[in-house]
Amino acid sequence: MAILDMNHNWPNLGHDSLVKAVGEIVLDLEPFLEQAGLAARVLSYDVRSRGMIPEPPGARLRLYIGTGGPGHIDPRRNDGASEGTQGIVEDPSWEAPLFRLFDAVRADETAALLAVCHTFGVVCRWLDLARPVLRGPGKGGKSIGVRVNVLAPEAERHPWFSRLAGQLRGGCLSVVDSRLFDLIPVSDAFPPGVVPIGYEARPDGTRGDAITMIEVARDRGGTMPRMIAVNHHPEIRDREMQRALLERKLARSEVSAEWVEERNRIIADVFRSRESEARVMLASYFTLLGPLRFHLYRQVRLRGAALGVAGDLDEERVLGSIPVVADPDAGLPA
Repeated sequence: MAILDMNHNWPNLGHDSLVKAVGEIVLDLEPFLEQAGLAARVLSYDVRSRGMIPEPPGARLRLYIGTGGPGHIDPRRNDGASEGTQGIVEDPSWEAPLFRLFDAVRADETAALLAVCHTFGVVCRWLDLARPVLRGPGKGGKSIGVRVNVLAPEAERHPWFSRLAGQLRGGCLSVVDSRLFDLIPVSDAFPPGVVPIGYEARPDGTRGDAITMIEVARDRGGTMPRMIAVNHHPEIRDREMQRALLERKLARSEVSAEWVEERNRIIADVFRSRESEARVMLASYFTLLGPLRFHLYRQVRLRGAALGVAGDLDEERVLGSIPVVADPDAGLPA
């Protein structure tokens, strides 16, 4: 599978957290992989700073995961000095070939794309769905930490996200944010096939103007999203895992002690209670981990079948393994 690394060489936890999420699922798949003589590989492509774009869906790749990243959503706006660029100077030549990759994924019913944060904004640009607006003082500036999203009515009728809606209080979902920009829809009418899933919540809990979750394509089975993009960080979960990643980065001199200290403060705020952690995990499961497990199971099953290896691996089981974490006493999903 391919990770579309949009971090432009900035220090981050998101990339390694996504790799960790894949690794956890692969552990469950090890018996089948050994039986089929297969191995799972994660290939990381430095999209923004090196213009590396993976090949379209085919024999080698069918699952793509897009990360978060710094700077303006429009690479042409990243001049290193303007507000919201975070010092990024960017060559925008990667954008057109990446859009062609998105076209290819949408056209191939066996391929999938899971996009978080910055990649969410890039997907919105590809679809001409929403424009990035820098969050000003009226919105409290950068949205960081645990924030609230509101599910759209379409999500409550969605065969996958309705299961999430059934566990929420008032349709409000806790997510981990770290973003400078809101994505404001350019029209009330969404492009054909694109389904709004969530919006930013106003302080009073009502729906705000910023779109935060969309489905671009659905699996042919009719339940699981095949192309999903969210403007939060569902990969940031599990306090101890995040701290372990920080310690490893510091030991490798990838980041400074000051950067680690700042991230530890954020992690402490995000996971300040068991209830907070449980609610964040609920969002992580439905917007990333569940779809990732489903599509990874499918890719491994299909590779095995192509080699003549039959087994009891079935991605449809993921649809029946729904965690219940709205009640913090119910525990966290494995």
